[in-house]
Amino acid sequence: MRNKLILILINLCTWCSLGAVEHDSLQFSLLTCEPGTQVYELFGHTAIRCRNFTKGTDVVYNFGMFDFNTPNFVMRFVRGETDYQLGMVPFNRFEWEYAMRGSAVKEQILGLQDYETRWLDTLLRDNYLPENRVYRYNYFYDNCTSRARDCIELSLNGTVMYPPGVKGATFRDWVRRCTKDHPWTDFGINLCLGAEADRPISSRSQMFLPENLRQAMSHATVHGGGSSSIRKLVKSEVEILPSMRDEDEESVAFPLTPMQTVLILTVLVLACSWYEWKHRRVWWGVDVLLFLIQGLAGCLIAFLFFFSVHPTVGSNYLLIIFNPLPLIGLPWMINSVRKGKICPYDIGNVAILTLFISFLPLIPQKISLVIVPLALNLLVRSVLHLAIARSKAKCEV
Repeated sequence: MRNKLILILINLCTWCSLGAVEHDSLQFSLLTCEPGTQVYELFGHTAIRCRNFTKGTDVVYNFGMFDFNTPNFVMRFVRGETDYQLGMVPFNRFEWEYAMRGSAVKEQILGLQDYETRWLDTLLRDNYLPENRVYRYNYFYDNCTSRARDCIELSLNGTVMYPPGVKGATFRDWVRRCTKDHPWTDFGINLCLGAEADRPISSRSQMFLPENLRQAMSHATVHGGGSSSIRKLVKSEVEILPSMRDEDEESVAFPLTPMQTVLILTVLVLACSWYEWKHRRVWWGVDVLLFLIQGLAGCLIAFLFFFSVHPTVGSNYLLIIFNPLPLIGLPWMINSVRKGKICPYDIGNVAILTLFISFLPLIPQKISLVIVPLALNLLVRSVLHLAIARSKAKCEV
């Protein structure tokens, strides 16, 4: 999106140059789409509808277009280097897509003055030019919702005043509201988000979610612009498509929640560890499973921490216990215990996990409760290794 001042000057010049020319009858509205069931649909969507009554056209400007066939798409997405673009599609096609999904679509018709309507039309057309339509997508700060809001604001001759947002709300809070019915997605996203996601955000930042923007627009007013009057930004609202989703029929990816899974795992680990201690032997399959999970999760967190430009992932305190080191330390650990020796890796692991669990309430990041039993499992295994190695050493003496 070009500099605000430049765009306003371009729009002013365009409007003035058209002067007495008869203009098309245009109507703009904001479309808010209900979240779907897929991961990429959980947060909803926003678009701008433009109806040209003079020419009989009805199109939707969509800032959420992207191409899966882009080279290295997955890697670029993980690194936060995904490019989105502004697309323009007929409204009936846009409506059909969400009707097939069963998601509701709500429309807010904007109360724009004639010259503001022409400004917005020029602005969107300018953004749709091939050299302007592609932008670097940022989920929290520059997405399809914030782009639509910014375009509308740029077209106004005045200042928009929004109602206050939820006091003290954070990015993590809003994300969790969207993923509350999808526990594994919720767990995965929270595993990746760092301490930055737990800082309170402004009312404006909370508009990164389509539904938040819709509610803010419903109560938004326009002030100034050469007039002392105050007017509503949204003239009227209508539900274009009703919600046809059946929550009971939504498929469940896995019957157990992350917490249930980890608690079952904890019972099995404790039972195995007790048996191993009683017989002074180690079942390495248990360690391979646990430390492999720890190491692979650590690879993802470490990659995001050091290499991703995604916001809020570069301050993840989970890197303390979830990092690639277990993948390196596991063979060393197994070899040491088999020889009846105390492994320094186990000593370090016990120290780090004990400190992490002890000071968990002081960490400036909301850590999922699922992490606690998982960390305890890892701690139990390292303590078991040390105890068995020490017991064997005493027997040899």
